Amino acid sequence: MPNIYDAIKADHDLHRSLLNELLDTSGDSTKRQNAWKTFYEDVKSHAAAEEETFYSKLISKTWGQDAARHSVHEHQQLDDLMEELNEMDMSSPGWLTKFKTLKHDYEHHMEEEEDEVFTRAREVISDEEIEGYGDRFEARKKEERGLIEEKKEDSLED
Repeated sequence: MPNIYDAIKADHDLHRSLLNELLDTSGDSTKRQNAWKTFYEDVKSHAAAEEETFYSKLISKTWGQDAARHSVHEHQQLDDLMEELNEMDMSSPGWLTKFKTLKHDYEHHMEEEEDEVFTRAREVISDEEIEGYGDRFEARKKEERGLIEEKKEDSLED
């Protein structure tokens, strides 16, 4: 039973690995396609689960409101970049350029969460108060993975 911080950090470690793996690929190769699909689906489900569990808890604290809003805003920016990449030809130089922007921005986001947000959250949310949130995060992430396409279509209709 991971705590929420360890569960999120484990995902971040996977995402960092996938970002580096993607950077080492080229063209519209099977390796790039597979790594991108894994990264895309995991990040989409991670962000939604994080917002619905961890950030919903943070926003209930006065300090956490600004941090949660900031992180959710970054999630939207990263999501927009990922959707742009989905529409591009993976073999184009533009894809790699945009991917490098995504990599830089996402690495910054993860560092900020782990260094600043986690530290402050631990100060204002007791372990007892957030007990079980790691399991909630994992369960919600699994559920969100099945909703990726449905949510994508819903957002296109807006």
